[in-house]
Amino acid sequence: MRAILFDKFQGPVSVREVPDPKAPDGGVVVRVHATGLCLSDWHAWSGHDADITDLPHVPGHELAGTIAEVGAGVTGWRVGDRVTVPFVSGCGTCEWCRRGQAQVCPDQTQPGFTHWGSYAELVALYAADANLVAVPDDVSFETAASLGCRFATAYRAVAGRAKVQAGEWVAVVGAGGVGLSAIMIAVARGARVVAVDRSAGALEAAVRAGAEHTVLTDGGLTDGGLTDGGLTDGGLADGGLAGGGLVDGGAHTGGIDVPAVVQQLTDGGAHVAVDAVGSERTCADAIGSLRRQGRHVQVGLFPPVDGGPRVPMGRVIAWELEVLGSHGMAAADYPEMLELVASGALRPQDLLDRVVGLEEAARLVPTMDSAPRAGMVVLDPRRA
Repeated sequence: MRAILFDKFQGPVSVREVPDPKAPDGGVVVRVHATGLCLSDWHAWSGHDADITDLPHVPGHELAGTIAEVGAGVTGWRVGDRVTVPFVSGCGTCEWCRRGQAQVCPDQTQPGFTHWGSYAELVALYAADANLVAVPDDVSFETAASLGCRFATAYRAVAGRAKVQAGEWVAVVGAGGVGLSAIMIAVARGARVVAVDRSAGALEAAVRAGAEHTVLTDGGLTDGGLTDGGLTDGGLADGGLAGGGLVDGGAHTGGIDVPAVVQQLTDGGAHVAVDAVGSERTCADAIGSLRRQGRHVQVGLFPPVDGGPRVPMGRVIAWELEVLGSHGMAAADYPEMLELVASGALRPQDLLDRVVGLEEAARLVPTMDSAPRAGMVVLDPRRA
């Protein structure tokens, strides 16, 4: 088969011919029709998951396709079935899997991390009866691929972990794939959303997803420094607020005070904040955007830093904030989400930016941390 490979972390990425995978006992081989290009795959290429990733390596973890081979012991699936899979696949037998909480299984596997992933024509998956999810005929493979990581992760973060309610304010920091998904899901639950991002194009996508307000930071969300930001709704820049006046307390060096802007837009702070990027700055901005006794959900992965990332725990303690992690979503929770997708109440397909082939995807992998984000990019390995 053809696959995207790298031989060393942060090294060249290329398309090569490699042996086809074999179905493991209890597992299957899936012919990949669509797989998302996700920032988590950039983390794998960067070596941030080197403790679980062997070299050479094929990345890719959010996928959809048809079963090409069924391994011994699989009872619920057959060749030709349309399927997707959570990016965290549980063992199917431990206490967490038996409770339907496979996303925290201690013996989990993750395509594209613990074994070769879906940036390929074929991918092997484990514990098929516990992890595979049927894709309805009226849901496209491109849509289903987005469900394996970003959309499902956002769904669990917003609905399962934060339990967002109608009328609440939600601040979403980062309007990439998972951030746009969180916006769409929060709005579908009746919440009001403020989206924060460095890219005007990403914020335009956030408005289409239902964001009521957008805050433009113009270059600071992924590297720790805010620069020349402003509100995009209202047309003001350099930290100005619709209605006049600068944010109380001044601005961060070179830019605006994102928490103060969100606090004013939401009349005291968001009830829920989601960090969909993963940096000290975005985490701090999200937590600082909350009102007292608000809920913060950390979705974005932090790059490794000495001593671990700093989190503003003084604010967490003083304001009795809840800090929640969200790590994908178990297959057991997919039916509720898929029903909403099939009904049209949720439309992850609207977040699709473009579909690319293997060669273009290989060129994109090393740049995914800095490339402009205005929706999801999906790889179709069958495309030239």
